[in-house]
Amino acid sequence: MSAQQVILEGLDGLSAALQGRKRVLLVADTSFPFLSVRDDVLAAVRPAAVFNDFHSNPVDEEIRSGHRLFRETGCDALVAVGGGSAMDVAKCIKLSEIARDGAACGILLIAIPTTAGTGAESTGNAVYYLDGVKQTVAHPCIRPDYAFLDPSVLETLPLYQKKCTLMDALCQGIESWWSVAATPESRLYSERAIKGITTHWRRYIFDNAPEAARQVMWAANDGGRAIHIAHTTAAHAMSYKLASVFGLPHGHAVAVCLPEIWEYMLPRADKTLQATFADIAAAMGASDVAEAVAMFRSMMADLSLQSPVATENRGSLLDTLAASVNQTRLANNPVTLDTEACRFLYDRIVRK
Repeated sequence: MSAQQVILEGLDGLSAALQGRKRVLLVADTSFPFLSVRDDVLAAVRPAAVFNDFHSNPVDEEIRSGHRLFRETGCDALVAVGGGSAMDVAKCIKLSEIARDGAACGILLIAIPTTAGTGAESTGNAVYYLDGVKQTVAHPCIRPDYAFLDPSVLETLPLYQKKCTLMDALCQGIESWWSVAATPESRLYSERAIKGITTHWRRYIFDNAPEAARQVMWAANDGGRAIHIAHTTAAHAMSYKLASVFGLPHGHAVAVCLPEIWEYMLPRADKTLQATFADIAAAMGASDVAEAVAMFRSMMADLSLQSPVATENRGSLLDTLAASVNQTRLANNPVTLDTEACRFLYDRIVRK
């Protein structure tokens, strides 16, 4: 197990966290020059090398380039500032160094998220693409040592991105709760994530209220902490190809999958799972599970996050989608979904 992660609000402790480090590799996405925290970050990380040559879906060669820069500039710490992609790149750079030298677990990794969604600042996994195929890596040492949450970065986040990342966080809270790998600790994080988001999302999205942003950012972090333990389930597993085919952001794709999967599982759930569903509904503020699913759908409608539509070559598309689902991820789902069940669900998810 990795050491206990330190999670702090604001950036006041960033310089202290980096004390004693010789040189930092700052991994930052394209939003960095426009962030309210830019100057504070730059002041804390000097001297630093900067790596920003990567896409929103980072590929293997970009990871290799970042790792070369890390070594060539003599860095012994990583600070990732951005969304999930920046954190994935930083984690993969550290993992590349660990592959060369197991002692590299001691490299300091700090995450400063600029969205409230993935919770990647508190997970020990990352994704990248190799020859167009999505790869997932996991290692206890790539969970950031520190996560600094500064809700001021959310004020200028584009509205659609706020909506998509919000729903990703909510889905993570729900999925991690019903996951077969859930623990009492992960369920605590799941509950906090769901309650925080369902209580504050309207003021966060529609009013851009600072306190609501703060609550949602912490709720998203709780969602990340939950999936770090319990992992995601069918909604995430079924979202990846859907996002690719229709060009949807990850959070949008996950969110259109979740209510259909939840309804499918309802009549197939044993008593223990039914009780879990009831607990999730209560955390959402619903009187029963049916109302909770309806609330989720209503939330999607209010956010104007629509399901994708396909009419031409529909049968072939559904076959392709169903065949694409990662069976390892599906194994974490509390109700078994075979390829036929996935095709049935995609037929409901993708509107005619």
